[in-house]
Amino acid sequence: MDKSITVIGLDLAKSVFQVHGINAEGEVVVRRKLSRSRVLAYFNQLEPCLVGMEACATAHYWGRELRALGHDVKLMPPQFVKPYLKSQKNDMRDAEAICEAVTRPTMRFVPIKTPDQQALLALHGVRDHWVRLSTRLINTLRGYLAEFGVVAARGRMGVESILEVLADDEDNRIPDLARECLMPLANELRHVKRQILEMDRKILKAHRANSICQRLETIPGVGPVIATRMVAEVPDPGIFKSGRAFSAWVGLVPKQNSSGGRERMGQITKKGNPELRRLLVAGAISMIIRAKRSDFTRHPWLSRLLERKPMMVVAIAMANKIGRMIWALMVKGEKFNPAKLMPA
Repeated sequence: MDKSITVIGLDLAKSVFQVHGINAEGEVVVRRKLSRSRVLAYFNQLEPCLVGMEACATAHYWGRELRALGHDVKLMPPQFVKPYLKSQKNDMRDAEAICEAVTRPTMRFVPIKTPDQQALLALHGVRDHWVRLSTRLINTLRGYLAEFGVVAARGRMGVESILEVLADDEDNRIPDLARECLMPLANELRHVKRQILEMDRKILKAHRANSICQRLETIPGVGPVIATRMVAEVPDPGIFKSGRAFSAWVGLVPKQNSSGGRERMGQITKKGNPELRRLLVAGAISMIIRAKRSDFTRHPWLSRLLERKPMMVVAIAMANKIGRMIWALMVKGEKFNPAKLMPA
């Protein structure tokens, strides 16, 4: 039993894990491989120590398990560990790099998610899967039917008209062979739509059971999907020093290329969490569309902004602001104040 170990770098894998441990003086104490079945037993016999891991697949599970054994577990983004990798990449050197990176005072860590948060993320992931599958099926049906002169309008009503044409055996525009081939796709599309509705019901149920989600929903452009995704993706909003730091993590701040005291700002960085960024931009676009339908009576500042900038530039700016408001409500526990959204 290695009682002198103070820091361990653990390289995760599916079956074989690599351990790199050092003592208080920085000397290497242990380098060894562990099978999956022996990981918990090995760490159970160690004195509590600092354990570093990359925030990759299964990292949150192992983080919870090792923390339950009394260890101080830290997860790190893999891109922040990469600079500490020496020479060629292999499991042993990966574990060594993790061990060195976790001791850096300026290292950024990832909060360990709870099983409930991961279950909510799984719910969103499955819903995204069904939505992508629905899009593929709709595009496939539209493409084939267009070859027979059947072109439907965009949107849900257009899809319904396509399904009605396929179900109508008396419509002679579509040959029997083509109808026989496409009907299974139409039936699959109906099944996929039912699954999406079921996922939406589960998300709405989780949304109503969470007080933070209900506060976030009061922000314009934020609905149950964005609110529940935020709660699942950001277990500890306090790790961000400001709303701008949160927006930077989502990837909604301008890319800097400054030098010599001269600031140069480019397009948004698109770093961080792509799903949250996509949802925030979609929420901002929906807010702009609703404002246009009401002739900007509630948001006259949007009209003035759209006169100067393209719609997508305005949407990105609004998504950035919505993200900052979400961070503020999650950190401070406040309710949304419409006066803080934008000046009149």
